[in-house]
Amino acid sequence: MRAVDIIIKKREKQELTSQEIEFFINGFTNGDIPDYQASAFAMAVLLNGMTAHETKDLTLAMAHSGQILDLSNIVDVVVDKHSSGGVGDKTSISVMPMVAACGLPVGKMSGRGLGFSGGTLDKLESIPGYRVDLTTDEFKQQLKEKGIVLTGQSLDLAPADGKMYALRDVTGTVPSTPLIASSIMCKKIAAGATAIVLDVKVGLGAFMETLEEGRKLAKLMVDIGHLAGRKTVALLSDMNQPLGSAVGNSLEMIEAIQLLRGQAPADYYEHCLHVAAHVLVLGGRAKDLSVGRAMAEQCISDGSALEKFRVLVQAQGGDISYVDDVSKFGHAKYIKVVNVPRSGFISQVHARIVGEAAVTLGAGRAKKGDPIDHAVGFIIHKKVGDKVKAGEPLFEVHANDEKKLEEARDSVLSAHKFSDEFVSPLPLFYE
Repeated sequence: MRAVDIIIKKREKQELTSQEIEFFINGFTNGDIPDYQASAFAMAVLLNGMTAHETKDLTLAMAHSGQILDLSNIVDVVVDKHSSGGVGDKTSISVMPMVAACGLPVGKMSGRGLGFSGGTLDKLESIPGYRVDLTTDEFKQQLKEKGIVLTGQSLDLAPADGKMYALRDVTGTVPSTPLIASSIMCKKIAAGATAIVLDVKVGLGAFMETLEEGRKLAKLMVDIGHLAGRKTVALLSDMNQPLGSAVGNSLEMIEAIQLLRGQAPADYYEHCLHVAAHVLVLGGRAKDLSVGRAMAEQCISDGSALEKFRVLVQAQGGDISYVDDVSKFGHAKYIKVVNVPRSGFISQVHARIVGEAAVTLGAGRAKKGDPIDHAVGFIIHKKVGDKVKAGEPLFEVHANDEKKLEEARDSVLSAHKFSDEFVSPLPLFYE
């Protein structure tokens, strides 16, 4: 078998066998197949797609490219929650401590930012000292002792995906349904999660722009989860506008921590409670969504969710004084408030434009391995459907470079559209 023949076969829209997919993934993992051939393979998949069978084979090949964790001797159930990526989506950072505070063990491996969407690891690293490189043994030990882990992908778990993930980000092959589905699910299967809640984003700031595409991705991932013997549920949520107010690593960390104190934008608060309720039901801790929601609200009001987050940060070497005093997070050199240019109603806050402007500021990566500027980003004050008056604050730009500030300001202003007529707010979830 040769890698080039497999690439050509996929280029010609033919279905690959399980053996061919396994051969390619194993060769890529051990270095026999170089980056440029893996990039060509990813582009062929992006352009021509994969069948459900091929996608399942790809997922399992990537999961089995390294160790598969069995956590059954540590805890009876391990839940994981994953978002398919969006703008201002810091949900995991708030939801996981809420769920763990309700007595459900959480073992989560997260990724870095891809394209215009921020990564959970990049946000967590804005806390000085926070380690995202736990070994498999450390992952298990912390899960057993603390009941919560939020780390990066261990090198011995799904190593093929770690390599492919970094390549996709810089070769224009991120928005491929089979590649997204297999990347997400291989990590969940390898990391030993027994119950998985998938938050599939749909809209202008998501990799899946239409409800139909989102539904297809959600169904594919749920099917893969079931084939691998995992309890899996997917939620389709809105990503036409940024979630919450903060966009950018430190700014989002602050908002996520503030939610655990019960202080957060209404849409973000509601989103987190809904996701937490689903996780608690799937993990067997709540009999239905209303009970799950009440449990999640209770752990915020009694402070146990915030305390669980402190436990997590301390266990992974982070400076917990940042959790206790969010003013310690690094601030950008320039902060500019941009006002509403005309009265009326907000009809659009284009999430992708906001996300791309954040990358321009330095909050994301233009190429593989680029450093991240944790302090930069935006605070978006208005939502679709809000009635606004000319002259009131519309958004803030947090920048460390004046030229980039001007460019980002113009972009985010163009992301806002206004109407004289009443505009209905966007739904948080579709189904």
